[in-house]
Amino acid sequence: ACQAPSEACTHVVEGDMKIGAQDHFYLETNACVVIPQEGDEILTYSSTQAPAKHQRAIAHVLGVPEHKVVCKTKRLGGGFGGKETRAIFINCAAAVPAYDLQRPVRLCLDRDEDMQMTGHRHAFYGKYKVGFNAEGKILAVDLKIYNNGGNSLDLSAAVMQRAVLHADNCYNYPNARFHGRICKTNISSNTAFRGFGGPQGMIVTEAWMDHMARELGVDVESVRHANLYQEGDRIPCGMKLDGFNINRIWTELKESSKFDQRNREVEDFNAKHKYRKRGIAFVPTKFGIAFTLLYFNQGGALVHVYTDGTVLVTHGGVEMGQGLHTKIAQIAAQALKIPAKDVFISETSTDKVPNASPTAASASSDMYGAAVLDACNQLNERLQKYRDELPGASFGEIAMTAHKDRVDLSAHGFYKMPEVGGFGSERPFLYYTYGAACSEVEVDVLTGDYQIHKTDILMDVGNSINPAIDIGQIEGGFMQGIGLMTIEEAVWGDRDHPWVRPGFLHTRGPGTYKIPTANDIPVQMNVSLLQDAPNPHAVASSKAIGEPPLFLGSSVFFAIKNAIYNARKGEGKEGFFPLHSPATPEKIRMSCVDKYTDHGPDYQAKTSV
Repeated sequence: ACQAPSEACTHVVEGDMKIGAQDHFYLETNACVVIPQEGDEILTYSSTQAPAKHQRAIAHVLGVPEHKVVCKTKRLGGGFGGKETRAIFINCAAAVPAYDLQRPVRLCLDRDEDMQMTGHRHAFYGKYKVGFNAEGKILAVDLKIYNNGGNSLDLSAAVMQRAVLHADNCYNYPNARFHGRICKTNISSNTAFRGFGGPQGMIVTEAWMDHMARELGVDVESVRHANLYQEGDRIPCGMKLDGFNINRIWTELKESSKFDQRNREVEDFNAKHKYRKRGIAFVPTKFGIAFTLLYFNQGGALVHVYTDGTVLVTHGGVEMGQGLHTKIAQIAAQALKIPAKDVFISETSTDKVPNASPTAASASSDMYGAAVLDACNQLNERLQKYRDELPGASFGEIAMTAHKDRVDLSAHGFYKMPEVGGFGSERPFLYYTYGAACSEVEVDVLTGDYQIHKTDILMDVGNSINPAIDIGQIEGGFMQGIGLMTIEEAVWGDRDHPWVRPGFLHTRGPGTYKIPTANDIPVQMNVSLLQDAPNPHAVASSKAIGEPPLFLGSSVFFAIKNAIYNARKGEGKEGFFPLHSPATPEKIRMSCVDKYTDHGPDYQAKTSV
């Protein structure tokens, strides 16, 4: 329900927020090779995050049983969600002639073909109405949010589910109504992308936080802090928050980043400069870990021990540069008490681990790590007798002795995520990964160009299995978030862009579509991991980290908006104004109003969604 006593809501703000689309721009475009085998058997190597989905789709298209189709994936040159479902039709298109002609068929898309055909991150549009009191405490929120699904449903419903489940971000709303709708349009079907709707839902929340602060005439950070959840609070769907570390992260990062001091320095700089303005922003995030589709929350693994003491591991997850195989090898090595160099992770294959869930939702280290641990525990039980009989023996000697005693040195492990109930339940997620970022930017008022001077990030990753990998994921996710919210602008033919055919993608290559480069990285970037915060819900007390950092790129977006506020103030234009994502230099320049760019209070820079 969204009901609060009207006399308690002394202030009400209404507004909207647009978030543009984003292309995955993985280094390796979608590719596959299909090789016919004996009889009706088909072998395919595909650049996919979901080999089991390819197996099922190819079997359906060819009219053969699934056990006749094997899909293998060694590694991907990037995925980011774009190879979860949108690679399937490409693999099927290659499978049909390979099956009919009994000849291998290879298909690899050019960049422009890939960008036009395989979909983007969903563009979103949110309309909000928020009631709050004079102290800035939110009492009621009414949000209507829409995503651009494109010409087919694909994963748009699941993306919207995660968007509404994250529309609270880290804030407690006593009364809330989140209403999501999917829009069918005349563009290619949009699909999964790192964050999967979560960042789009959270940035609308931060937009109304900014709106509230301008209405009250206070710093937005004070409004954010006043509305933070506390340990034991319940989110709108009913889930109780345990291990809610945002308040600790807020305090520690605010101190380590010297936010208050830097805020004063920004004000001093802006008072002395007319055409260059600085801005600073402090933004928290929480990201739920689990698939909202309940049955996806499972994982399998197969572990073989050989008589020389080496170990071969196969699991259902796909390595795409996120370090999954490295973490799995570490888990197996620690469990079996052997060096990590003695563990080899084989390719992902449907004939080794069947019916695997897609490598998505940031949950693969949790699910497949736990499945591998289960298999290793089984092997340890079988080998414990020989460890006791042969103290000081090498693992190879123990394995050989067990083999000669006819002990099975192969184990299948399985993990079923406990407690979660999927979308619509009171517990859609097993736990949350938390973080916050403080970013400072400098904007050129005359051109709209900007530079990120400094970013400080603090993430709660539990007891990290591999801190180097986790920090790399945080840095990469943050930069991809900067791309989404400030740089990458996808343009289709529509009423605002009549020079492009309706529904046709204009930005279909690096000439027209820009992603972050080395020059866009903050001049100074500090990433820290929260200490002494073990996670009891996951393997090795760790936390998932793939998607959660991406939203922290919004700290740059809101720092830019803070700088624009200062520029507008110098022109006598105070008060709230809407700024839609991405905040490209064109939009920044048009928002820094002067006699050349002032088109009235209702003007909004155009965007293509």
